Amino acid sequence: MQHIPYIPTVAPDLAEVRAYFPSFEQQVNNHPIVFFDNPGGTQVPQQVIEATTEYYLYANANTHGAFATSQRTDTIIEEARLAVADLLNCDAHEVIFGANMTTLTFSLSRALGRTLVAGDEIIVTTLDHDANIAPWRAVAEERGLVIRQIDIDPKTCTLDMDALHAAMNDRTKLVAVGYASNAVGTINDVATIVHWAHDVGALCWIDAVQYVPHGPVDVRQLDCDFLAFSAYKVFGPHIGVVYGKQALLEGLRPYKVRPASDATPDKFETGTQPHELFAGLLGAIDYLSLLGNTHAAPTPEAASDYSGRRRALKIAMGSILAYERTLSAYLLTALSLVPNLTLYGLTNPTDMTRRVPTVALTMRDQTPRALAEALAEVGICAWDGNYYAVELMERLGLEATGGALRLGLTHYNTPEEIDRCIAVLSQLSRA
Repeated sequence: MQHIPYIPTVAPDLAEVRAYFPSFEQQVNNHPIVFFDNPGGTQVPQQVIEATTEYYLYANANTHGAFATSQRTDTIIEEARLAVADLLNCDAHEVIFGANMTTLTFSLSRALGRTLVAGDEIIVTTLDHDANIAPWRAVAEERGLVIRQIDIDPKTCTLDMDALHAAMNDRTKLVAVGYASNAVGTINDVATIVHWAHDVGALCWIDAVQYVPHGPVDVRQLDCDFLAFSAYKVFGPHIGVVYGKQALLEGLRPYKVRPASDATPDKFETGTQPHELFAGLLGAIDYLSLLGNTHAAPTPEAASDYSGRRRALKIAMGSILAYERTLSAYLLTALSLVPNLTLYGLTNPTDMTRRVPTVALTMRDQTPRALAEALAEVGICAWDGNYYAVELMERLGLEATGGALRLGLTHYNTPEEIDRCIAVLSQLSRA
């Protein structure tokens, strides 16, 4: 197979990071394992494994007790909140933890629903994961609200920004939009969308699950009202996170048991939390901080407004962003040479700043499941189906035929792994 040359880039070399991930030691059918299933959940570095183990050894208890293990648990939760605040550039009391982004969105949507009245409008988009559509539809049904869904350009899988802007009016109370598509990788212009929402007095809820692993986020600069992500897609454990502006969180009345704290953010974290996962989340932040402290900023201004761990995290995520753009260009260029293959979304190498390295594709005479199974046989992990991007798959006419094969890369992937994948797909395309 022809080797595709690298796209010229100033991206840092992140090849050494694979040593931190023990899962790469696996083999499948005598093939080194390749993780292209990252949009559904990333691998974890050794720091996460060690932090979780240490929690079970030395701090395994419930919260707010008078004894040592309970107090250690309280400290770990506080430190995890501070770590996420550094990642997002917010205050620790603006960070809410929960099972995952979906569960948190359903919970917060109910609290927000209490502030809405019949006839109020919520905007969602065809490009989003259903976790940023279904909760708002459920609230609308309960409260008599109006849902407006914004369409896409099916050729590029990008939002119709003109239609989005036109849909906003004085009845719009919330705009729910994804930072990046979990199916086709499109990065939305969320800064503009937040600005437009605020112009009409609406709040903006950003599903950032598919962007946070791939680039730096600053909620203060975005001025978004809420931003959600899942740590298990950012090299951490299975836990969800929501940022919310302090004034908004304090004004919301959540559904909770009566003895639970009324303080923000505690009042949104119902029941006993998975404390060991907070320790694991700290391990993931430690790993990213290490990257930031061992790499130069990709551009001089990339982290100039930050200090300490916040600066290290911005450098790390900026370095990841730069490296992954080269992976995206390499992957898309290689896929474009495979016969009988259809790519969805932004595919021009000049558009790499508008997408993350998540690609959906189909192949003539092959089902997405058959493609995934063929890749799995040689140790390449990849998802098929709709990945809960139901509206998008229906809009592209793919839902009835099994959706699409999704290849999702991150900073621990390599061009050589792409070559292995392309070799399999090329063989299947000629079968």
